[in-house]
Amino acid sequence: MRSPALLVVCTLFALPALADDRTDKLKAELEKAEKAVVEKPDSVAARLRLGEVLLALRENKKAVRVYDSVLKLDPKQPAALDRRGDAHLKLGKFAEAVADYDAFLKIDPKFAPQHWRRGIALYYAGKFEDGVKQFDTHKTVNPQDVENAAWHYLCHVKVAGKEKAQKALIDVTDDTRVPMAEIQKLYAGKLKPEDVLAAAEKTKDGTAAGTSARFYAHLYVGLWYDAEGDEKKVREHLTAAVEKYVVPDYMWDVGNAHLGMLKAKK
Repeated sequence: MRSPALLVVCTLFALPALADDRTDKLKAELEKAEKAVVEKPDSVAARLRLGEVLLALRENKKAVRVYDSVLKLDPKQPAALDRRGDAHLKLGKFAEAVADYDAFLKIDPKFAPQHWRRGIALYYAGKFEDGVKQFDTHKTVNPQDVENAAWHYLCHVKVAGKEKAQKALIDVTDDTRVPMAEIQKLYAGKLKPEDVLAAAEKTKDGTAAGTSARFYAHLYVGLWYDAEGDEKKVREHLTAAVEKYVVPDYMWDVGNAHLGMLKAKK
């Protein structure tokens, strides 16, 4: 997703998501953050910083515990609620993520249109009508995002069926990321999954752009098959996305949580 407000109220504490060349730097940041908490155990800022580093390292269980500790110090700390929601979502605890996001938005309701992450949590929590509304709202601040259109469709299919969801698909014409144009047409019923994958394969393999294109192709093809009710194909494409094309993006964590949910069925 391309929301400019991904880090919400935590911009002050923002760190890049995990990537191989950043791991050492993040571990150094972790050491500093842990030391700061020891030195100032009552500092909300120090604990928020620690939580952000842990999220960047994808240490989500530890991040939850840190945000729990922040909320003991300040039960209505908005950044802690919102970012604990992220950690819960990435752990596959979708109802808990929705609860945290809702608590955050009760404190800061003006952020509601930006909160596409809440929409994803609503989808996995089975609150599809609320998900449709969230992605409709997000369109007002981020109208040219194929991912928002896709998640709107995924929720709407569960509410109204495929035909109505296709007719109501949010029109996006200016998302230039590969292979977003093809994903949009897939969800509109104008292309097939292999067309999306073929578009991604045109990017150079082994490059950051190539890895990203292949990840998003498999992710959204897998999610499209989820709407089609083909769990075998969902597993196939989410496994490729998550295990073969690791990217430092929030959506990798979403795919990983979905795949984990499928694996837990066995």
